[in-house]
Amino acid sequence: MIDIPQVITIASTDASGGAGINADLKTFHNQGVYAATIVVGLTAQNTYGVQDQYPIPAKFILEEFKSIADDLDIKAAKTGALLDEVRVHAVAQGWQSHNLGKLIIDPVMVAKGGAHLLSDTAIDTLKTELIPLAFLITPNLPEAEVLVGRSLKTDQDIIHAAMTIQNMGVKNVLIKGGHRADSKNEFADYILYADGSSEWLTMPGIKTKRTHGTGDTLSSFITANLAKGYNLKDIMPVAKKFTYEAIRQTINVGHGHGPLNHWVAITMGTEDNK
Repeated sequence: MIDIPQVITIASTDASGGAGINADLKTFHNQGVYAATIVVGLTAQNTYGVQDQYPIPAKFILEEFKSIADDLDIKAAKTGALLDEVRVHAVAQGWQSHNLGKLIIDPVMVAKGGAHLLSDTAIDTLKTELIPLAFLITPNLPEAEVLVGRSLKTDQDIIHAAMTIQNMGVKNVLIKGGHRADSKNEFADYILYADGSSEWLTMPGIKTKRTHGTGDTLSSFITANLAKGYNLKDIMPVAKKFTYEAIRQTINVGHGHGPLNHWVAITMGTEDNK
Protein backbone atom coordinates (compact mmCIF):
# COMPACT_ATOMS: atom_id res chain seq x y z
CA MET A 1 0.00 0.00 0.00
CA ILE A 2 1.36 3.42 -1.01
CA ASP A 3 1.04 6.38 1.36
CA ILE A 4 0.40 9.58 -0.55
CA PRO A 5 -0.03 13.18 0.62
CA GLN A 6 -3.66 14.32 0.50
CA VAL A 7 -4.82 17.84 -0.34
CA ILE A 8 -8.11 19.59 -1.02
CA THR A 9 -9.33 22.46 -3.15
CA ILE A 10 -12.21 24.56 -1.81
CA ALA A 11 -13.39 26.49 -4.83
CA SER A 12 -15.68 26.67 -7.86
CA THR A 13 -15.61 24.71 -11.09
CA ASP A 14 -14.69 26.11 -14.51
CA ALA A 15 -16.83 24.67 -17.30
CA SER A 16 -14.00 25.23 -19.80
CA GLY A 17 -11.46 23.42 -17.60
CA GLY A 18 -8.72 26.03 -17.44
CA ALA A 19 -9.15 27.58 -14.00
CA GLY A 20 -10.80 26.96 -10.65
CA ILE A 21 -11.12 23.45 -9.30
CA ASN A 22 -10.23 22.08 -12.74
CA ALA A 23 -6.80 23.77 -12.79
CA ASP A 24 -6.22 22.80 -9.16
CA LEU A 25 -6.85 19.11 -9.83
CA LYS A 26 -4.56 19.10 -12.87
CA THR A 27 -1.75 20.73 -10.90
CA PHE A 28 -2.24 18.41 -7.93
CA HIS A 29 -2.07 15.37 -10.21
CA ASN A 30 1.06 16.76 -11.87
CA GLN A 31 2.71 17.10 -8.46
CA GLY A 32 1.83 13.61 -7.29
CA VAL A 33 -0.65 14.30 -4.50
CA TYR A 34 -4.15 12.92 -3.96
CA ALA A 35 -6.78 15.64 -4.38
CA ALA A 36 -10.22 15.97 -2.83
CA THR A 37 -12.70 18.78 -3.49
CA ILE A 38 -15.18 20.95 -1.65
CA VAL A 39 -17.28 22.55 -4.38
CA VAL A 40 -18.44 26.05 -3.43
CA GLY A 41 -19.95 27.00 -6.78
CA LEU A 42 -20.41 26.08 -10.41
CA THR A 43 -19.54 28.49 -13.20
CA ALA A 44 -20.52 28.66 -16.85
CA GLN A 45 -17.35 30.15 -18.28
CA ASN A 46 -14.83 29.85 -21.07
CA THR A 47 -11.65 31.58 -22.19
CA TYR A 48 -13.66 34.73 -22.95
CA GLY A 49 -15.02 35.13 -19.41
CA VAL A 50 -17.69 34.04 -16.92
CA GLN A 51 -21.22 33.88 -18.30
CA ASP A 52 -23.06 32.61 -15.22
CA GLN A 53 -22.52 31.06 -11.82
CA TYR A 54 -24.45 28.85 -9.42
CA PRO A 55 -23.58 29.01 -5.70
CA ILE A 56 -23.73 25.77 -3.71
CA PRO A 57 -25.95 26.07 -0.59
CA ALA A 58 -23.99 26.80 2.58
CA LYS A 59 -25.47 23.77 4.38
CA PHE A 60 -24.17 21.48 1.64
CA ILE A 61 -20.71 23.08 1.80
CA LEU A 62 -20.58 22.26 5.51
CA GLU A 63 -21.61 18.68 4.74
CA GLU A 64 -18.73 18.45 2.25
CA PHE A 65 -16.32 19.61 4.96
CA LYS A 66 -17.61 16.96 7.36
CA SER A 67 -17.45 14.17 4.78
CA ILE A 68 -13.80 14.93 4.03
CA ALA A 69 -12.76 15.45 7.65
CA ASP A 70 -14.42 12.18 8.73
CA ASP A 71 -12.38 10.12 6.29
CA LEU A 72 -9.34 11.69 4.64
CA ASP A 73 -6.01 12.84 6.10
CA ILE A 74 -5.69 16.26 4.47
CA LYS A 75 -2.31 17.96 4.92
CA ALA A 76 -2.96 21.21 3.04
CA ALA A 77 -5.88 23.02 1.44
CA LYS A 78 -6.44 25.93 -0.89
CA THR A 79 -9.38 28.16 -1.68
CA GLY A 80 -10.37 29.71 -4.99
CA ALA A 81 -13.48 31.55 -6.14
CA LEU A 82 -15.88 31.68 -3.17
CA LEU A 83 -18.51 33.77 -5.01
CA ASP A 84 -20.18 35.73 -2.18
CA GLU A 85 -20.41 36.56 1.52
CA VAL A 86 -22.54 33.50 2.35
CA ARG A 87 -20.04 31.12 0.78
CA VAL A 88 -17.03 32.86 2.38
CA HIS A 89 -18.67 32.57 5.80
CA ALA A 90 -19.55 28.90 5.21
CA VAL A 91 -15.95 28.09 4.28
CA ALA A 92 -14.61 29.89 7.37
CA GLN A 93 -17.15 28.05 9.52
CA GLY A 94 -16.30 24.70 7.94
CA TRP A 95 -12.59 25.29 8.42
CA GLN A 96 -12.95 26.17 12.07
CA SER A 97 -15.01 23.01 12.65
CA HIS A 98 -12.72 20.74 10.63
CA ASN A 99 -9.15 22.01 10.36
CA LEU A 100 -7.62 20.50 7.22
CA GLY A 101 -3.92 21.31 7.60
CA LYS A 102 -2.25 24.40 6.15
CA LEU A 103 -4.71 26.77 4.45
CA ILE A 104 -3.66 28.68 1.33
CA ILE A 105 -6.05 31.44 0.22
CA ASP A 106 -6.10 32.44 -3.44
CA PRO A 107 -8.46 35.42 -3.05
CA VAL A 108 -10.28 35.42 -6.38
CA MET A 109 -11.64 38.94 -6.12
CA VAL A 110 -10.85 40.87 -9.31
CA ALA A 111 -11.39 39.65 -12.89
CA LYS A 112 -8.82 40.19 -15.65
CA GLY A 113 -10.93 43.07 -16.95
CA GLY A 114 -10.92 44.75 -13.53
CA ALA A 115 -14.44 43.86 -12.40
CA HIS A 116 -14.83 42.92 -8.72
CA LEU A 117 -15.91 39.29 -8.26
CA LEU A 118 -16.71 39.70 -4.56
CA SER A 119 -18.96 42.33 -2.99
CA ASP A 120 -17.63 44.70 -0.34
CA THR A 121 -19.41 42.70 2.38
CA ALA A 122 -17.90 39.45 1.09
CA ILE A 123 -14.44 41.04 1.09
CA ASP A 124 -14.97 42.20 4.68
CA THR A 125 -15.95 38.64 5.65
CA LEU A 126 -12.86 37.30 3.90
CA LYS A 127 -10.66 39.73 5.83
CA THR A 128 -12.22 39.16 9.25
CA GLU A 129 -13.16 35.46 9.17
CA LEU A 130 -10.99 33.57 6.67
CA ILE A 131 -7.67 35.37 6.26
CA PRO A 132 -6.77 35.03 9.98
CA LEU A 133 -6.99 31.24 9.57
CA ALA A 134 -4.55 31.05 6.67
CA PHE A 135 -0.95 29.93 6.37
CA LEU A 136 -0.51 31.82 3.09
CA ILE A 137 -2.49 34.27 0.95
CA THR A 138 -1.66 34.87 -2.72
CA PRO A 139 -3.37 38.04 -4.04
CA ASN A 140 -2.44 39.53 -7.39
CA LEU A 141 -1.75 43.26 -7.46
CA PRO A 142 -5.37 44.43 -7.99
CA GLU A 143 -6.55 42.06 -5.25
CA ALA A 144 -3.88 43.33 -2.87
CA GLU A 145 -5.04 46.89 -3.61
CA VAL A 146 -8.61 45.93 -2.67
CA LEU A 147 -7.44 44.26 0.54
CA VAL A 148 -5.44 47.28 1.73
CA GLY A 149 -7.69 49.95 0.21
CA ARG A 150 -5.01 51.87 -1.67
CA SER A 151 -3.13 51.95 -4.97
CA LEU A 152 0.16 50.03 -5.17
CA LYS A 153 2.57 51.63 -7.65
CA THR A 154 6.06 51.20 -6.22
CA ASP A 155 8.10 48.45 -4.61
CA GLN A 156 7.70 50.18 -1.25
CA ASP A 157 3.92 50.30 -1.73
CA ILE A 158 3.90 46.54 -2.25
CA ILE A 159 6.17 45.86 0.73
CA HIS A 160 3.95 47.95 3.02
CA ALA A 161 0.82 46.28 1.62
CA ALA A 162 2.24 42.84 2.45
CA MET A 163 2.82 43.98 6.02
CA THR A 164 -0.73 45.33 6.24
CA ILE A 165 -2.18 42.05 4.97
CA GLN A 166 0.01 40.03 7.32
CA ASN A 167 -1.38 42.09 10.19
CA MET A 168 -4.83 40.71 9.29
CA GLY A 169 -3.61 37.43 10.81
CA VAL A 170 -2.23 35.40 7.89
CA LYS A 171 1.28 34.04 8.40
CA ASN A 172 2.77 34.47 4.91
CA VAL A 173 1.83 36.93 2.15
CA LEU A 174 2.61 36.58 -1.56
CA ILE A 175 1.71 39.59 -3.74
CA LYS A 176 1.88 38.55 -7.39
CA GLY A 177 3.26 41.14 -9.77
CA GLY A 178 1.87 39.89 -13.07
CA HIS A 179 0.08 43.21 -13.63
CA ARG A 180 3.26 45.30 -13.24
CA ALA A 181 6.24 44.97 -15.61
CA ASP A 182 9.51 46.76 -14.92
CA SER A 183 11.75 48.51 -17.47
CA LYS A 184 13.24 45.14 -18.51
CA ASN A 185 9.77 43.61 -19.09
CA GLU A 186 10.24 41.44 -16.04
CA PHE A 187 7.55 40.67 -13.49
CA ALA A 188 8.34 40.34 -9.79
CA ASP A 189 6.34 38.65 -7.05
CA TYR A 190 6.98 39.77 -3.48
CA ILE A 191 6.66 37.37 -0.56
CA LEU A 192 6.73 38.26 3.11
CA TYR A 193 7.36 35.22 5.29
CA ALA A 194 6.08 34.50 8.79
CA ASP A 195 9.54 35.04 10.30
CA GLY A 196 9.73 38.59 8.89
CA SER A 197 12.12 37.77 6.05
CA SER A 198 11.10 38.51 2.47
CA GLU A 199 12.21 38.21 -1.15
CA TRP A 200 11.38 39.23 -4.71
CA LEU A 201 10.94 36.44 -7.26
CA THR A 202 11.40 37.65 -10.83
CA MET A 203 10.71 36.08 -14.22
CA PRO A 204 10.83 37.55 -17.74
CA GLY A 205 7.55 38.57 -19.33
CA ILE A 206 5.88 36.37 -21.94
CA LYS A 207 3.86 37.98 -24.73
CA THR A 208 0.70 35.89 -24.61
CA LYS A 209 -2.95 36.09 -23.61
CA ARG A 210 -2.96 32.39 -22.64
CA THR A 211 -2.88 32.93 -18.89
CA HIS A 212 -6.27 31.55 -17.78
CA GLY A 213 -5.86 29.85 -14.41
CA THR A 214 -2.41 31.24 -13.57
CA GLY A 215 -3.26 32.05 -9.94
CA ASP A 216 -4.94 28.69 -9.38
CA THR A 217 -1.95 26.86 -10.82
CA LEU A 218 0.62 28.70 -8.71
CA SER A 219 -1.29 28.30 -5.45
CA SER A 220 -2.04 24.64 -6.19
CA PHE A 221 1.65 23.92 -6.77
CA ILE A 222 2.46 25.50 -3.41
CA THR A 223 -0.34 23.59 -1.66
CA ALA A 224 0.76 20.26 -3.10
CA ASN A 225 4.35 20.68 -2.01
CA LEU A 226 3.49 21.93 1.46
CA ALA A 227 1.52 18.70 1.84
CA LYS A 228 4.60 16.78 0.72
CA GLY A 229 6.56 18.36 3.56
CA TYR A 230 8.63 20.96 1.74
CA ASN A 231 9.41 24.34 3.30
CA LEU A 232 7.64 27.36 1.80
CA LYS A 233 10.93 29.17 1.16
CA ASP A 234 12.19 26.21 -0.86
CA ILE A 235 8.91 25.84 -2.73
CA MET A 236 8.55 29.43 -3.94
CA PRO A 237 11.27 29.62 -6.64
CA VAL A 238 10.16 26.27 -8.08
CA ALA A 239 6.49 27.26 -7.98
CA LYS A 240 7.38 30.42 -9.88
CA LYS A 241 9.31 28.42 -12.50
CA PHE A 242 6.54 25.84 -12.87
CA THR A 243 3.96 28.55 -13.51
CA TYR A 244 6.27 30.39 -15.91
CA GLU A 245 6.87 27.24 -17.96
CA ALA A 246 3.17 26.34 -17.92
CA ILE A 247 2.55 29.71 -19.59
CA ARG A 248 5.60 29.64 -21.90
CA GLN A 249 4.94 26.11 -23.21
CA THR A 250 1.52 27.21 -24.39
CA ILE A 251 -1.25 24.92 -25.60
CA ASN A 252 -3.83 25.81 -28.25
CA VAL A 253 -7.17 25.65 -26.43
CA GLY A 254 -9.93 28.26 -26.70
CA HIS A 255 -10.07 31.58 -28.49
CA GLY A 256 -9.73 34.04 -25.61
CA HIS A 257 -7.45 33.88 -22.56
CA GLY A 258 -6.38 30.28 -23.08
CA PRO A 259 -5.38 27.85 -20.30
CA LEU A 260 -1.92 26.87 -19.09
CA ASN A 261 -0.01 23.71 -19.91
CA HIS A 262 -0.46 21.47 -16.87
CA TRP A 263 1.78 18.73 -18.32
CA VAL A 264 4.94 20.71 -17.52
CA ALA A 265 7.49 18.36 -15.92
CA ILE A 266 8.83 20.39 -12.99
CA THR A 267 8.74 19.02 -9.45
CA MET A 268 10.60 19.70 -6.23
CA GLY A 269 14.02 18.10 -6.02
CA THR A 270 14.43 17.13 -9.68
CA GLU A 271 17.10 18.06 -12.20
CA ASP A 272 14.44 19.91 -14.22
CA ASN A 273 14.52 22.74 -11.69
CA LYS A 274 18.12 23.74 -12.42
